Amino acid sequence: MNDVAINAALVVGASGGIGSAVVDQLIKSQRYTHVVSVSHKSFVDSGSSEFDKFSNLMALETDYSAESINTLMANLSSFKGCISRIVICNGILHDDQKDIFPEKKLEDISESKMMHVLRVNALLPLLFLKELVALVKGEKSCVISVLSARVGSIEDNRLGGWYSYRASKAALNMLVKTAAVEYERRAKNVRLLLFHPGTVDTNLSKPFQSKSSTKLMQPSEVAMSLIKLMDRSDTGSNIEFIDWEGKKINW
Repeated sequence: MNDVAINAALVVGASGGIGSAVVDQLIKSQRYTHVVSVSHKSFVDSGSSEFDKFSNLMALETDYSAESINTLMANLSSFKGCISRIVICNGILHDDQKDIFPEKKLEDISESKMMHVLRVNALLPLLFLKELVALVKGEKSCVISVLSARVGSIEDNRLGGWYSYRASKAALNMLVKTAAVEYERRAKNVRLLLFHPGTVDTNLSKPFQSKSSTKLMQPSEVAMSLIKLMDRSDTGSNIEFIDWEGKKINW
């Protein structure tokens, strides 16, 4: 499969609101010979006719364990050097089943719940970056985008609260920025992007939409904005932390 005609895209966390919208936009662009979706549950059952019509959509499932991620990446070895776009969408803010909700005060902090949020939001993307470096290294220009959040900015933190989510996104930013230093040495063809999508109409933001003072974005809007930003070639850096409008966010 290592052929100049192959141009693949990969979306991790593809069953979520933003992830599925990104897959949809990648397919509609008709720029990619293969679009690979990775999710915890079956993705092609989403009912989108666009997915049904795209014969080169590869829908892969994972339990997001380190072993599963390693196996998944090994199964994609035939795409080595042929992937030009990757979007990592994993994220958690609340979970009713696990009784996880953004903390309002110090007394709300639970060690086990915080560790779960840190694993999903910070460690999982890093595990993918660990496995991807060998897969994307090559001549083809590749952009890897990881969904972050403005609340992960240490300098921008003026309201407090949301300890686990803030800490996990700040950790994610540091981990991706550190990985960018290594990618610069080992895979110079790769640019990394930390992306704040704003308040998006998905299950993640639903309990907080009425209290948000910012515009409520649709997943399709955010997906189009992200793809457009990934297509830029004049950034002058191999790592950025920006919002959906392309504006830089303080680390």
